[in-house]
Amino acid sequence: MNENATLSQHDYKKTILKTSIKGIILLITGLLLIIILIGFSIAYGAADIKLATVWESVSHFNPDASSHQIIREIRLPRAIGAVLTGALLAVSGAVMQGLTRNPLASPSIMGVTEGAAFALVVTLSFFPAASIIILTFSSFIGAGLGVVLVFLIGAFSKGGLTPVKLALAGTAVGAMLNAISNAIALHFQVAKDMSFWYAGGLTMVNWGSVKILITAGIIGLLLAMFISRSITILSLGEEVSKGLGQNTLLVKSLGVIVVLALTGAAVSIAGAVGFIGLVIPHITRFMIGSDYRWIIPLSAVFGGLLLVLADIAARMVNAPFETPVGAITAIIGVPFFLYLARGERRGL
Repeated sequence: MNENATLSQHDYKKTILKTSIKGIILLITGLLLIIILIGFSIAYGAADIKLATVWESVSHFNPDASSHQIIREIRLPRAIGAVLTGALLAVSGAVMQGLTRNPLASPSIMGVTEGAAFALVVTLSFFPAASIIILTFSSFIGAGLGVVLVFLIGAFSKGGLTPVKLALAGTAVGAMLNAISNAIALHFQVAKDMSFWYAGGLTMVNWGSVKILITAGIIGLLLAMFISRSITILSLGEEVSKGLGQNTLLVKSLGVIVVLALTGAAVSIAGAVGFIGLVIPHITRFMIGSDYRWIIPLSAVFGGLLLVLADIAARMVNAPFETPVGAITAIIGVPFFLYLARGERRGL
């Protein structure tokens, strides 16, 4: 038995080592691709700029050159904002899926995005001169409201919570909050402002927005990594988690804080960019396995990669006009969601 145990430990260590090597390779590759795509994102726009000029503006900034000013003040913060927004939404989706063991969970499906939109409409209607800080804080509160409503409806349904019931509750709550938000927006004449938010886009991103994303990202990602091992155990089942002595209530509470911080910041800056939090965690799990110590950082990298790609595509589809980036991510996400929903139909 000792020999078998030694062999098992050896195999386990070998598996962990292989996963770590694969994770490091994926992480480095993803970061290199992000750097390359940031360069293309900065170079491509209403007026194309050579990649050599992009590098020159970063390494030897000339305030008198108009192209350098465009790169530094408009295109660079937009590209960085795209990476950060995609990273925050992807990690938020990964944490939600791990905590609920629901493959359909994501900020755009579980009522989080719609809750944030509702809070933003109310804030813009009653406090039209609100700063970006106030708008971000209100989106956190709204996101929390959406989560609470979804889980309350799901918990009181017959047979308790199941993955599909959570998705259905999220859809119902999202539709209700959207209807109320639209009514308020029309009454207080802020529908035009909100239409840009609902479409999802990165045109208004500036360095102030990037600072908010970085602050929320550091807090949320550090907290997510802190509970990553616990999420891995919890994703195996609540009974297993409790049997190993884990405080599931504390883990879930910290996880909800992570989701609200990351999603609240992302949607307040970029609007309703959907499906990144749904698609990316599944792709990541397929590539690296079920260890959330790797799923979380890799989801951040792949989420940033997808959104900066979507932003470039949004400028190319109908050039010189911009297609809402939310439409690009939806084209990818909707078929993926239907595929997952079909696989979960027996959970009803």
